[in-house]
Amino acid sequence: MYRRIITILFLFGSLSLHSTSAGFKWQKALPESQGMSSAKLDAMKDILAKKGTKSFLVIRHDKIVYEWYASGHGPKKRHYTASLAKALVGGTSIMLALNDGLISTDDLVCKYIPQWKDHPQKSKITIRHLATHSSGIENAEQDGMPHMKIPGWKGDFWRKKPDPFTVARDKAPVIFTPGAKYDYSNPGMGMLAYAVTASLKSTPQSDILTLLKERIMKHIGVDDKEWSIGYGRGYKVDDMVLYANWGGGNFTARAVASIGRLMLHKGSWDGKQLVKPEWINECVKYAGTPTPDRSEDTHSPGSGLCWWTNFDGVWENVPRDAFAGAGAGHQILLIVPSLDLIMVRNGAQMGDTKWGNTFWEYVEEYLFDKLMDAVTDSEPVYYDGALIKGAILAPQSSIIVKAEGSDNWPLTWADDDNIYTTYGDGWGFEPKVEKKLSLGFAKVIGNPSNFSGVNIRSSTGEHIGDGKSGKKASGILMVDNVLYMWVRNANNNGEHSQLAWSEDHSCTWQWAEWKFEELGYCCFLNFGKNYSDARDNYVYTYSPNTSHAYNETDEVVLARVPERQIKNKNAYEFFKGISENGNPNWTADISQRKAVFALKGGCNRLDVVYNSPLKRYLMTMRSRAVVGGLNQFSIYEAPEPWGPWSQVYYTDPISKTNGWPGEVQHFPSKWISTDGKTLYMVSAAFDAFSVQKVILIINSKITK
Repeated sequence: MYRRIITILFLFGSLSLHSTSAGFKWQKALPESQGMSSAKLDAMKDILAKKGTKSFLVIRHDKIVYEWYASGHGPKKRHYTASLAKALVGGTSIMLALNDGLISTDDLVCKYIPQWKDHPQKSKITIRHLATHSSGIENAEQDGMPHMKIPGWKGDFWRKKPDPFTVARDKAPVIFTPGAKYDYSNPGMGMLAYAVTASLKSTPQSDILTLLKERIMKHIGVDDKEWSIGYGRGYKVDDMVLYANWGGGNFTARAVASIGRLMLHKGSWDGKQLVKPEWINECVKYAGTPTPDRSEDTHSPGSGLCWWTNFDGVWENVPRDAFAGAGAGHQILLIVPSLDLIMVRNGAQMGDTKWGNTFWEYVEEYLFDKLMDAVTDSEPVYYDGALIKGAILAPQSSIIVKAEGSDNWPLTWADDDNIYTTYGDGWGFEPKVEKKLSLGFAKVIGNPSNFSGVNIRSSTGEHIGDGKSGKKASGILMVDNVLYMWVRNANNNGEHSQLAWSEDHSCTWQWAEWKFEELGYCCFLNFGKNYSDARDNYVYTYSPNTSHAYNETDEVVLARVPERQIKNKNAYEFFKGISENGNPNWTADISQRKAVFALKGGCNRLDVVYNSPLKRYLMTMRSRAVVGGLNQFSIYEAPEPWGPWSQVYYTDPISKTNGWPGEVQHFPSKWISTDGKTLYMVSAAFDAFSVQKVILIINSKITK
């Protein structure tokens, strides 16, 4: 990893220095230098070229890694935005009004449109409703007819007769209670432009065009020739000049990408904060209003304020922090903060909806999924949502190694202040047991720099058998003075998980008569000494979403159970996604489980612990096998047990430098410092109980 960074600095250092002194300018780089595949981007372009694409632009780590234009098009030629303007114009303008304290998301719109004050329904519409298509204002579409042929007020809206804003304000009806459901509405978006412009009265920029030009475009290096809005004109209404925000934009691909970069960098450009980060976040996070009817388009995202957001993972292969703008004809701007990635696509619609395909289905198939497949690294990119932005592992020479010849080592902090653990395929600590065990028990006494391990013999718990043929522990937890253990390979062939428990500190074990046949590597979420830091009265269990402990998979799933019913299989609930109000949904039906973490082909051995001082959840993950049979290892953090997860650390899979952490890693909560920044990682490095110091790097911009 460090070698690659040095190479990039060598190749592009002089360009970067020049651009810093003269202001940011786009620079190009080979895809491979920024963790992407040229071959896969070429293949993606070839498909897009056949799908009517005019421009295709990919930016990674602030470098243009791919830029292609169809014949007759180019980097200086503008392309229509259609409804991508809702994000570029509507989203940006409301963001600035929010930033300046001129407007609030839950303001009643009649504060800015006085004609609505006495209307029984329109008087209840808020700014949030308009910005998320939940206002109830009817859309100006009719049976797929061309806009100019639609009769009545709907046709007048598109014919701009006398102007679209007056029509939307006075003639567009409200067809359901504001906030009750989602229904796409161009007139509703027009009323947002009306309200935002009304909030700008008596400010230096009294209309949206001037606002965007003076506050955004001239600062991010976008020339007037590179963009236009509002179908090329404004409308004088109620002593205001109003510009369309629902469509009517024309932007170059690079101009679109520049707005994307501003959003990605949380409102900062060349060291100047054009918009406060909190208002960037407010616009691109899920706004909490009803989501679209996914029976029609199963890939339809939820809404931020004029942006589309992947908050619940509806774009399955895209990180959940992603957000996008989109317009008819598949004009798309995608921004993925966790990958430091921007993509712009302009052109004609990529498929024919008469065959049953839908707008977002094409976007996923031809754009999002293929773009994600072209990302060749998962090296962390840190953004403002993550409290922990990195980790420093002590060098390999400092690792303390004991119990050589044994591995696994799930562990928990018990009521007697000792760490209880299990080992697999080995003989435990000195003095070693006489026969190799696939499942053995021990306790660890002391601090990370001076500890000892003591084997615990158990005729009711020990098992023998090599590899997948022998039962092994994948998780252990003490709750109310009772040790609970998840055991993998429960069918003695690498599959299924079984529960066991001990009331005498591992000396004797009782076994559940049931198993989770769907989950192959269950582990507990540890909450401090004897579960004393628990957030609620539940015990949480994670597993890769596969029945087999030795298979890589794409997802991690989560279950919970009341802490007094851990032994009762019927008491378990499974995470099934995030609700519209941002809370987790749970189901007793294991077949309805959903992922809390996703990494394509990269989920295998894992462990999760709560870092109480930092109030963050830490997940360690052994990911997919790579070059030479070595494994990738990552650390992730999240503010909740269900995420969202942000990558903190990632090993270089090419070599074993910086202290190779072995195949299974655990952070004992007992060995977390009082400030949460220093931890000790127990792993199976060197096929032993290996202890390595880890220092967490904290994002100073975040208040925990």
